[in-house]
Amino acid sequence: MSFMIREAITQNVQGDSAVEFRDTVNDAISRGDEHLLPGLGVFLEKWWQNSSASEQEAFTEKLSQAFKN
Repeated sequence: MSFMIREAITQNVQGDSAVEFRDTVNDAISRGDEHLLPGLGVFLEKWWQNSSASEQEAFTEKLSQAFKN
């Protein structure tokens, strides 16, 4: 993913509230359009960089469980 995509996505959501982020994520998931995946990836990257080791561990455990089904 190029940095231009990261920057564009960051500029588009900068200043959004928690509710707006939830709506954006829910909308992207409900649409199921693959072109929205880079945006979700940027969200995950930002979250990961700002999360504690225990939050990352909990996330990866949950993700591992989700892909076992």
